[in-house]
Amino acid sequence: MSDVFEGYERQYCELSTNLTRKSNSASLLPHGDDKKGKLGEIKSGIDEADVLIRKMDLEARSLQPSAKATCLAKLREYKSDLNQLKKEFKRVSSPDVNQSAREELMESGMADPLSVSADQRERLAMSVERLDQSSDRIRESRRTMMETEELGVSILQDLSQQRQTLLHSHSKLHGVDEAIDKSKKVLTAMSRRMTRNKWIVTSVIIALILAIILIISFKLSH
Repeated sequence: MSDVFEGYERQYCELSTNLTRKSNSASLLPHGDDKKGKLGEIKSGIDEADVLIRKMDLEARSLQPSAKATCLAKLREYKSDLNQLKKEFKRVSSPDVNQSAREELMESGMADPLSVSADQRERLAMSVERLDQSSDRIRESRRTMMETEELGVSILQDLSQQRQTLLHSHSKLHGVDEAIDKSKKVLTAMSRRMTRNKWIVTSVIIALILAIILIISFKLSH
């Protein structure tokens, strides 16, 4: 489900619960400035709830089909809840609250005025339940985000260690290359000295042979 939708959902559930409580409180107030102020707060809250419903509707219709169906089903419940809040506001703001309640009961086919407060309690309980469910989902999302963040940090640490290992290996290989180059230079110098010494020895041998030949020739001639 969309995080954006869940955010709107949480705001609506909190607002719905607050509006229900304010409506119950306003219904007990006598007509006067206090009640007008309370009714003004309720009207502003209902307008805000309308905006949240529209935002949830737009967000739900932009989702993938699997998530879209779930969000639209929830949205229908919230629209029904908002309609009930509007009816309750109309009843509470009526100059004759009792007459308004009786008319509402007649329209809905209910005969017992006590069912109004029961309906209010039921809607309040449903709003609180939805708010709790929304809070649970948000906590679960946060827990998942924290686990993902911890996993990301662990992966970054592993990558950093691997990078240090590679740099260390590269440094060792560079040292080996330098040692090999030095060894090549030493071997080349040794090869050159051996070649030079070989020519020197050969020259000495030839000189000795020539000297011996000369000595022999000299003796034979005498």
